[in-house]
Amino acid sequence: MITTKLQKAINDQITAELWSSQLYLQMAYFLKSKGWDGFSHWMQLQALEEREHATRMADYMTDRGGIVRFQMIDVVPEGWGSVLEIFEHAYSHECKVSKMIDNIVKLSQEENDYATENFYRTFVDEQVEEEATASGIVDKLKKAGDSGIFFLDSELGKRKD
Repeated sequence: MITTKLQKAINDQITAELWSSQLYLQMAYFLKSKGWDGFSHWMQLQALEEREHATRMADYMTDRGGIVRFQMIDVVPEGWGSVLEIFEHAYSHECKVSKMIDNIVKLSQEENDYATENFYRTFVDEQVEEEATASGIVDKLKKAGDSGIFFLDSELGKRKD
């Protein structure tokens, strides 16, 4: 059985993952409205990935005898100034999520719940990738400038998963 403390932390993380999904979906449609179909496509897939994370976490919780409690998802931002600003926001958000995941790993250690620690270590690894990807896109956008942004939009539009 998973402890009450961990159930709360995991439920909070599920809510954060669902909020992340909404954030990326909002970003996708903002980008689409500005004619950035490739960037929009990338964000739509990112939104699906975050929802899948929430589902994996909820499945894990029920497998361990815990109770999933969906919480209200706060409103996400609706507008940004530029493509660069959007991806800077995404990078910052991924850093925040990484800290939340780290806190669950720490709590699972304190609670002597090695199964939860092990489960969340996969997300620790995934967050390293998420941060690197978002940071890399920010760097490319800065280097591309106005003339190269169309090429980068096309490249991100090729994302498969």
